[in-house]
Amino acid sequence: MIFWEIFAGILGGIIGGMGMGGGTLTIPILTIFLSYKQILAQGVNLIAFLPMSIIALIIHFKNHLVAYKETWLLALVGSLFSIFGALGANKVPNIVLKKLFALFLIGLAIWQIVEINKQKKSK
Repeated sequence: MIFWEIFAGILGGIIGGMGMGGGTLTIPILTIFLSYKQILAQGVNLIAFLPMSIIALIIHFKNHLVAYKETWLLALVGSLFSIFGALGANKVPNIVLKKLFALFLIGLAIWQIVEINKQKKSK
């Protein structure tokens, strides 16, 4: 079991450090290989994300990769609506959360494929 936790931490840290959201890998590893309930995996991911995001943010600040003016509104709105997301996640059955997360990942994959194809066509 410790292997999968270390593996999830490595992948989540690398992907999160790139700014892409390590939870897209961490949560499936925790639910599939460690049998965590979806809501628990999401909570573990959020706690693990805090130190990883702080470190990544410091590095991105040093490299001048943070757009301050564009960030405040996103942070404010995202923080406010995270309350609704957290409260809603507690009311939804585990199987529904799993399916919603799977749909999110599928939608994200489709969007990425479409964007890659657009970029290829524009070159």
